[in-house]
Amino acid sequence: MTTVNSATAISDAKSAAASTKINADFDMFLKLLTTQMQNQDPLDPMDTAQYTQQLVQYSQVEQSIEQTKTLKEMLSAFGTQNLMQASAMIGAQVETSSEVSGLSATTPAQWTWSADRNVASMTATITDAKGKVIDTLPIDATGAAGAFTWDGTTSAGKKVDPGLYTLKLEGKDASGTKVAATAHAFGKVTDVELNNGSVQMTINGLKVASSELLRIG
Repeated sequence: MTTVNSATAISDAKSAAASTKINADFDMFLKLLTTQMQNQDPLDPMDTAQYTQQLVQYSQVEQSIEQTKTLKEMLSAFGTQNLMQASAMIGAQVETSSEVSGLSATTPAQWTWSADRNVASMTATITDAKGKVIDTLPIDATGAAGAFTWDGTTSAGKKVDPGLYTLKLEGKDASGTKVAATAHAFGKVTDVELNNGSVQMTINGLKVASSELLRIG
């Protein structure tokens, strides 16, 4: 599913309102100026420099509003084009730079991981969206890279609610020395949307910007 955020429409409405106001003010200024010129003292005419300067200022403001409107229209067009291109990734498996993965009733939370060097064992710590530790458990891990899937069942046999969960890893090599390891959320793209000009994707409930993607396919 592709979605366009309403922020662009709100911005366009504000620009239209600003343009309408400046036009109304400019019309009022011209009416006052015309009336003043019609009733001025012929022996002491008004200084043309002042109203000329005001005319220039009104023109500059109007041009600025039009330029801003044109720029927003261009950015909106680029955003829509990016959204259409991103829609091709719906259904694709992607890897992100986030340690947070989504867990649903039908789809487990999934991560890939990579370590600085080969590990002989790995311990996983899973926290919820509030930062509360849900479980700490050993996982099967060897080498310098791998994957981990969690269906929401803790080591005590308790089933947790669907939501977003963060994975932290601590690896050890054959000698027991700690090895740094990083987790990356992995899953299928189910939705793309345009949010304030940025394309975002939904992966099992997790929203990520397209700039956070590390791998596709």
